[in-house]
Amino acid sequence: MTIRAVLLDMDGVLYHGDVPLPGAIDFVGRLADIPHLFLTNNPIRSPEAVAEKLWRMGFPAVEPSQVLTSALAAAVWLQREKPGFGYYAVGAPGLAQALSQFGHADDQAADFVVVGEGPGLDYETLSRGIHLIVKCGARLIVTNPDHNVDAEIGGEHRLLPGGGALVAPFAVATGVEPVVIGKPRPLLFEMALERLGCAAEECLMVGDRPDTDIAGAAGLGLRTALVRSGRFGADAAWPVGLPRPDWDELSLEGLAQALALPHSTQVERTHERRG
Repeated sequence: MTIRAVLLDMDGVLYHGDVPLPGAIDFVGRLADIPHLFLTNNPIRSPEAVAEKLWRMGFPAVEPSQVLTSALAAAVWLQREKPGFGYYAVGAPGLAQALSQFGHADDQAADFVVVGEGPGLDYETLSRGIHLIVKCGARLIVTNPDHNVDAEIGGEHRLLPGGGALVAPFAVATGVEPVVIGKPRPLLFEMALERLGCAAEECLMVGDRPDTDIAGAAGLGLRTALVRSGRFGADAAWPVGLPRPDWDELSLEGLAQALALPHSTQVERTHERRG
């Protein structure tokens, strides 16, 4: 089956922090004539901010419409569930920005309590969220299930709490299981396939995590490629019970060769500086 489109995870695949990984810029350049999208479980940045970050690091120009985040997927899902929904957002501003495209903020009678990542969880937001869930019947939503995420802060590598960790206090206090939006759940992949107009079996997902990128995509019938440039390193043993990828490579350089992607003559960037 010919690969007609490509989905790319970013952190651990294209870059670490603000540093591109070896071969990443060239790999994206090789996709110039292949429809492709960038997928992330990170709900903190808007698609516009993600596109700007890629540009600053030297990647070919990316349109915001080529970026799908778990925050945007959450907003789309909530709109389908309850058009014009009211929400109470817990997380960095990018989450509320995505939700506001379809709903409205409501800390008194929200339909949904939506937990993302980044600063925002404190005693007041936890108390308000619990009240909305228990007393007002709000549904508990989390943008992504990751327990922790990698980050570079002031030149120091840290593990930060992911969506799965930040939603835990709400779930424990209320006894309510959250609805999970991001990878490995299907919605982010389904939105990407819909945007590309591509059948699952014609699309390749490139990621660095067996439990989210590979398992989620394989479950929908996408072809999958793992690059061991993220936390799941070269010597890591494959997790028991998870589907193996179609390609398992150390880096994007090796994957480009395995896929026989045509060389990019140059990385195209618009002359006008973004921002």
